[in-house]
Amino acid sequence: KRTLIADAEFDREQHDEVQHKLQQTKIDEEGKDECTYTILVTIKDKRSASMLNLINTFNRDGLKVSHMETRPAAGSPTQKQSSEGLDVFMEVICTDKLMDDLKRGLLQSDSKFVLKNIKAHASSSSLSSGKESKEKNTENNTSDIIWFPMSIWDLDKCHHLHTSYQPDMDSRHPGFSDKGYRARREHIAQVAFSYRHGDLIPRVEYTTDEVKTWTLIYRQLKKLYPTAACKQHIYVIESLEKEGGFCETAIPQLEDVSRFMKRRSGFQLRPCAGLLTARDFLASLAFRVFQCTQYIRHPSSPLHSPEPDVVHELLGHVPLLSDPNFAQFSQDIGLASLGVSDDDIVKLSTLYWFTVEFGLCRENGQVRAYGAGLLSSFGELQHALSSKPQIKPFEPETTVIQEYQDEDYQPIYFLAETFEDAKEKLRLFAKSLKRPYELVYDAQTQSLQILDNVKVIHQLSSKLKLDMDVLEHALDRLHKNGINFRVI
Repeated sequence: KRTLIADAEFDREQHDEVQHKLQQTKIDEEGKDECTYTILVTIKDKRSASMLNLINTFNRDGLKVSHMETRPAAGSPTQKQSSEGLDVFMEVICTDKLMDDLKRGLLQSDSKFVLKNIKAHASSSSLSSGKESKEKNTENNTSDIIWFPMSIWDLDKCHHLHTSYQPDMDSRHPGFSDKGYRARREHIAQVAFSYRHGDLIPRVEYTTDEVKTWTLIYRQLKKLYPTAACKQHIYVIESLEKEGGFCETAIPQLEDVSRFMKRRSGFQLRPCAGLLTARDFLASLAFRVFQCTQYIRHPSSPLHSPEPDVVHELLGHVPLLSDPNFAQFSQDIGLASLGVSDDDIVKLSTLYWFTVEFGLCRENGQVRAYGAGLLSSFGELQHALSSKPQIKPFEPETTVIQEYQDEDYQPIYFLAETFEDAKEKLRLFAKSLKRPYELVYDAQTQSLQILDNVKVIHQLSSKLKLDMDVLEHALDRLHKNGINFRVI
């Protein structure tokens, strides 16, 4: 299998390597930045030969003497001045590396020179080029701020693909030796890659063999759902069969399914060309957008797919993302991921894996599946509900550090008592993630606001006050009509 956690860990390793290289480059470049140095050198005697030797010491490529003056050398505290010697005051412009070489040259020269003081400050050349000296204030350095989309339109930039698990690159993939299947996958991926927000999702004309694969899987899983799937999944599947184009004999089109979802929970589908980075995938959830593949698994392995395919997306994810409560849970994970560190992305990916992909919940005392990886896998669904695996209570702090299995069925699953309980625990966990600001999602504009100033917070509080006024008015109306209620 190719997992979101593996993608997140891969991203972290890549970013660590890039940061190491950038840090090394920064160290190397710092030695190339020019600074103005103020230097005070004492010549022990006033002979012209000594002065000439000093000038020759500073006669180097890349070093510019911008000012020089001399005066009699200062004597000891008991003497007004020395009878011999000369203080030479200079301002020179050069790099740190050249200055280090110069200092070594002065200190290792004959005893005619005494180096008294060197002080560096930003030169005009370094300021004009945007470079900084070591003494320059770096409190406002924003190089460590991580970009994330601020509106649903920015998701057009969130399509960076992982290509390390394509059929033509892994000999273990069922489609590795099938050139026709690989070409088909490539064609569908290119159609998705050209998609931009606001476009209609391209329709795919599936082949007879592809439909046969869908039919086989659909029939097998439908037999298990009544006793294995959570009630929300069963209810939405029935609705999808009535309204969303779900049936045994045809693979549903994403555009039709996306419209169904948007009416139910505000979530919508977006076609993607393949496996995205974990950060991009999670960021999409913040805007109630689910990045969805359109190709189907190889017909030689209908009950298993090493990576997400249209069966996994439609039978696993779509039904729960159409439920308002579960949709909110998924969006909360997405919002928590925006702007956090690579380590936190790995934690949230692990959380997503053991909930949205392989989560279990309790219903009327019975354990049921709500994870898409279970609801789209005949074998693992049976395994998860058997006595073989270990079932742990869902606690985000322990879930995010749990080792996962990507070669076989999971040995451990996490059980949520209710979706409401899982949502509350997730919100508390999200508060522990380090981020220098709070974010709020505006459903009307499908964009984010960063709560980093009083004006923005005041605008949000005014909107919340209006919403509370509407709720209070509604409760008052119920009370006047003799309807008893209890606020929880």
